[in-house]
Amino acid sequence: MKPVYKRVLLKLSGEALAGEKGILDGQFLGEVAAEIASCAKSGVQIAMVIGGGNIWRGARQGGLQIDRVRADQMGMLSTVINSLAMQDYLIAAGVKCTVMSAFNIGQICKPYSQYDAIDALERGEVVIVSGGVGYPYFSTDSGMMLRAAELKVDAVLSAKNVDGVYDMDPVKHPEAKKYDKLTYTKIIADNLCAIDMAAAAIARDNGIYTLLFKLDKASSISDAMCGKASGTVISNE
Repeated sequence: MKPVYKRVLLKLSGEALAGEKGILDGQFLGEVAAEIASCAKSGVQIAMVIGGGNIWRGARQGGLQIDRVRADQMGMLSTVINSLAMQDYLIAAGVKCTVMSAFNIGQICKPYSQYDAIDALERGEVVIVSGGVGYPYFSTDSGMMLRAAELKVDAVLSAKNVDGVYDMDPVKHPEAKKYDKLTYTKIIADNLCAIDMAAAAIARDNGIYTLLFKLDKASSISDAMCGKASGTVISNE
């Protein structure tokens, strides 16, 4: 493989890792870890952010009535669970992997530090940053863009369970049109649901290049690293 990026932030949605087997699909986790390990061994420096929606989403509580702050804290803990699972599969795939947390959980993983994360990336380790930004009212998309800016990545590769950004919900509206390219300004102006507004503003202000693509098979990750994946490109241009 011939990657087109030196350093990336790979975002995986929790739902994409769940498959149809409940919270996590072990077989798919192994396949995804093998692809990430292959990319890392080819020289790509890989930081990761993993969502927690397969376990809990603060904004979608399934009928429960939990305070927003505590609901978001539960979501942050869910990202730690997914990150630890991915770490174990990556180690089994033959690459060193460090999990860092945006909030203090020292018995389980290291606290996040921009400088420690960059040092680990330059040593060839995969770095998974869990816990979002460490505070409620922010999504993992906001954490993704904040870490991308701090770690000075070449691109954000955001793997979802949809194949790009549409002008309306393609599940509810079969006539929905997919965007091949988008600007953050349009996302904010049209209130598109590709990423949340805070994340779009961080990305816009820092000139971050994002490819949003579908994680329907593990090889989609290598395709994205090599510039071959289809999806929606989001940038300032």
